[in-house]
Amino acid sequence: MKQEIHPQYQQVPVHCACGETWTTGSTKKELRVEICSKCHPFFTGKQKLVDSAGRIDRFKQRFAKKVEVKK
Repeated sequence: MKQEIHPQYQQVPVHCACGETWTTGSTKKELRVEICSKCHPFFTGKQKLVDSAGRIDRFKQRFAKKVEVKK
């Protein structure tokens, strides 16, 4: 490897918007993230389920109207 061209790899603090802090390795001096495993809905169990059935029904209604017009 060539000398003096690679960034310095070091241990840096990571700060989440929820207040959680931990250390990891990076070439940057500090990392700030918006979401982590402590506040992500998938990991906390507070995941909101989207009612996709309503969307599908609306699509089918629109499609049925277009088919009727063609007949």
